[in-house]
This record gives sequence, structure tokens and C-alpha cells, in this order.
Amino acid sequence: MDWTERHLVDAYVFGYPLVYNVSSLQAIAEHGMGALPAAGFNAFAHGPSLATPDEPFVSVNNDTIYSIAQLDLSGGPLVLHVPDTGGAYYVLQFVDAWTNNFAYVGRRATGTAEGTFLITPPGWSGDAPDGVTIIESPTDIATIVGRLAVDGDDDVPRVRALQAQLTLAPVDRNRPLRGIPHEASGITEHLRFWELLRRWSQAFPPSEADRAYLGRFAEYGLTAPGNPYGVVSRELDEHLEHAFAAGRNRVEELAREGADEAVHGWQAMPHAFDYNVDHLGPGTIDAPEWKMADRESSYAVRAASARNALWGNHGYEAYYAGVYTDADGEQLNGARAYELRLAELPPADAFWSITMYSMPEYHLVANPIRRYSIGDRTPGLVVADDGSLVIRMQHERPDDETAAANWLPTPEGDFRPMLRVYQPRAAMFDGSYVMPAITRIA
Repeated sequence: MDWTERHLVDAYVFGYPLVYNVSSLQAIAEHGMGALPAAGFNAFAHGPSLATPDEPFVSVNNDTIYSIAQLDLSGGPLVLHVPDTGGAYYVLQFVDAWTNNFAYVGRRATGTAEGTFLITPPGWSGDAPDGVTIIESPTDIATIVGRLAVDGDDDVPRVRALQAQLTLAPVDRNRPLRGIPHEASGITEHLRFWELLRRWSQAFPPSEADRAYLGRFAEYGLTAPGNPYGVVSRELDEHLEHAFAAGRNRVEELAREGADEAVHGWQAMPHAFDYNVDHLGPGTIDAPEWKMADRESSYAVRAASARNALWGNHGYEAYYAGVYTDADGEQLNGARAYELRLAELPPADAFWSITMYSMPEYHLVANPIRRYSIGDRTPGLVVADDGSLVIRMQHERPDDETAAANWLPTPEGDFRPMLRVYQPRAAMFDGSYVMPAITRIA
């Protein structure tokens, strides 16, 4: 690979989150996702139940019911109403087109009382009514990812009633929506990526510093005002094709490398979403320990996070850690059986869970007992007298009844469990709590 192609790989890594995110949110707005119905833009789509393997979404959680809204603020502000959840956990996470988490509403950030917020497009000037908090979006297109905790099937009606009170409405005199520029068509797959990056980065521009970085690739058409990829020289086309393939490989590598150094195989991601340093609104923590100091290095982290856990929360909202290998350093695989012995349960102010994902898709794993995760709200678990918990991970149901009660089914092939701790306590960050290794059993 020559210098030009290595340079373009940097552009791919920079632009991957935008292209992947906008493609995903557009598809979900138009077609829904599994049980989540299509709702168009500027309206909530409410999931009727916990996620299942029918939701083909990377690392989807199985702890909360989703309420998701795709926002188009090009016409003007939106009024958001949230209900009183009576202390129950929920979070509305605000994500811009580039996957930056720029605001939070919910139990940790704003409490659980009823409230009203005004969501505004970038550069909006005006006044909000008394008592209404303004949330300014960095881009016209954004996503609200709502997660409402549910304690089993009997708790679903309570959550569904809350979802019905979660609303968005335009303000008076809003303009027509511009929408998302149409996707590129009639060109090869690799040129389509570069055209979408060019088109969407202009429709939904990043911060000024990021625009300067994107300008480094101007000679390859990425900042051109019109589509430069309809007719491309053979030399440039080869560079773009090779860089597209190498860029995809690089993102996959980053997805495996993008966490902290593994401890007992667990790769924690407490700072996987700290790449946003430009637009930190209500509910975020604008402090050095939650902001990446090196901007260019943050682009690689952002790409890895989009690939691993699109729309994941900051670590202070939810702590994530994934594990690929057992105590001997071997890839976890459904042909073997494993145990995870938790002498001490993960410290959470809300709750914790461990969710099973297949590889390489990172999708939930279908199984006969329809158990996709285990956590402190899972009914029927057998906990020892000392409070410890032994989780069994294998493909077939264990013969031992205690192991079967604590069984987290795996796929037949490779898998990756993920730990989530909602409203994590300080012990999750300062090293005083350490997850044990997953051990192979006969």
C-alpha cells in the first residue's frame, strides 16, 4: 500500500462512523428494527418488549426497552416531554450524526420527575419558556436513544405506559424538513462510501477542528461541492478501492484493539465514547477525565466504538466490558463449556448484566430458553450463601440443575459476552473491582 492509500485509510476511519450511523438511523426511521416499528423522523418508535435475536443491531442490550427517535431539526426546534418514572431507571441519550453523545436526560442526569426540554438545531437563537432546558444538537440529524429499565415480563405494562407519555412535537412556525441527501446510486460499492462521506459531511458538518482535518483529503474529492466520483481516473479509482478495503480491515482491527488493556480477558471500555470534546450539553460531564486529549487518536476510538457498540453511552452512564478469551487466552467458543465465578457482584447504583453475543456480528444468540443475558434482575438464579454467583456458559443445557438455573446459552461458534453496569460506582473505574476470568470446564 502506497502513501496515498495509507492516507485515504485515515479518511475512511475518520468517516466510517458518519456513514455507518446515518445509514443505520435512516434505515431504522424508514423500516424499523426487529420489533421496533418505523416511525419516520421527529417521532418516537417504541419497542414493545426487550430485544431479541430478531433485532439485527450490533451489541443491542437486553436490559431495557428501547424508545428511539430519529430527529431532523432542519425545520426548527422540537419540544420533548418526559414522564415521571417514580425513581425507576431510564436514560435518553442524544447522539449526533457523527456518533457524538452530546446530552443525556434521565435518572442520573436530570432525575426521574416529569420534565420538558427544547431540542434545537445547530446555531439556533431564541429563548425557551421558563423552566424548559435547551438541548442544542451539533447536527441537523440526530438520534435519541431511550432505554427504560424493565424487570421482567410483568413489568412491561408499566414501561409501556411511560413510553406513551414520551413525546416530541414541533414548535410553531417550523419550516419544512430538508431531510437526508439521497444516497449515491449507480456507482461501485467503494465509490459509494466516499460519495456518502463527501455528501453527508457537508450536510451534517462536524466541528471546526474536524472540518480542518477532513480538508486534508480535499485532493481526493471529499470536500468537493459536487459529486466527483461519477467519472474517476483509473489511478484514483484504484487508490479509492484499495483504501476502502484496507479501511474496512482497519476498523475491524480497531474494534478488537479499541478497549483498555485486558484484565482477566475483560476489555473495559469506560472511555470508548470520550471522543466528543466539542459539544457537551446537559447531562454530560465536561471534565478532562472524560475528554480525549489527542483529537486525531480519538478518530480511531470513535470508529471502533461505532463498530463495537453503536449508540453506546459514556462510561459514567453505563460501564461496558467485553471478553473474547478464556483464562488460558483461547477464543471463547460454543464447542466448550465455561464458568464465570462472581465472588462479588458488579457495583451498580442502578443494575448490571452480562449479555451473550455471537461473532463476528455481535448479535443476540437465539436459544431454547430465550435467555439472552444474566444480571441482578434475572429471575430464578441460584446464589450461594456468601452472595457469590456462578454463571454457566455453554451451548447445550447443563445437566446439573444449579448450572441450568444459572445458564447463559452460547452460540455453536465463537462468542463475546459483554458486561454492562448502569450508573456504575467508583469501584468500576478505580480498579478496586475486577471481573474474574471465564474458565473452561470439562
